[in-house]
Amino acid sequence: MDIRTGVLGPLTMTVDGTSVVPTAAKPRKVLALLAVRVGQVVPVPVILEELWGGHPPASALTTLQTYILQLRRLLDAALPAGVSAKRVLRTAFGGYQLDIDPDTTDTAAFERYGATGIRAMDLGDPETAERLLRQAAAIWRGPALVDVEIGPRLEADVRYLEERRMAMLERRIDADLAIGRHTELLSELAALTSEHRLNERLCEQYMRALHRCGRSVDALSAYRRIRRDLVGELALEPGPGLRELERAILGAAAVPTAARGRAQLVP
Repeated sequence: MDIRTGVLGPLTMTVDGTSVVPTAAKPRKVLALLAVRVGQVVPVPVILEELWGGHPPASALTTLQTYILQLRRLLDAALPAGVSAKRVLRTAFGGYQLDIDPDTTDTAAFERYGATGIRAMDLGDPETAERLLRQAAAIWRGPALVDVEIGPRLEADVRYLEERRMAMLERRIDADLAIGRHTELLSELAALTSEHRLNERLCEQYMRALHRCGRSVDALSAYRRIRRDLVGELALEPGPGLRELERAILGAAAVPTAARGRAQLVP
């Protein structure tokens, strides 16, 4: 029996290749909440908050039990004979649990490739790091839980997953820069810094790539843009890493290899 779940893109859950994802919005939300927390007991109040915010109806508990029954029926139709859906979607003290191997989830695969890639980078092997971090990125099939109506609890989960995705992307770009793929990165970094205008790490990487391609004027323009946006929108000055990089480019000095610190409040 092979049960797999995916939240890095559209919600998926399959039993031996057969989908058990419901079409109705609220049961999908329940399954998504359980799938993000595979192996953990999700308390009933957490599920109720996700479904109805701070104002659950009087029938909320009964309705939730109906959603769980619907999910178990889908599971029963796909599970091998003799395996009960209650063994997979368990009723636990105070809540419910998707009791499957966490290693079969796409989040586990993403973190596994990512952690191994970062370790390779730390050991001075950017080629291996770049390959593994690209494999981690390839696991994503779109924005996390893109086809689920997100409530307050899932919103925090999705934000965390997207932040992990961005962190791995930044480390992969570090590996590409270490390999010397400055020219190949320019168009990707131009798009990323346009989409994430206040991300200092991406701007620094873009400035490094531009500078190493002989486009120091464009690198300084990128600095001026992010400084304008940080000051105008957040009343923040760029952090010391970006400021040091700007000074190095202006002075034609050796460009430092790593950022240090974040934005600081404008005096």
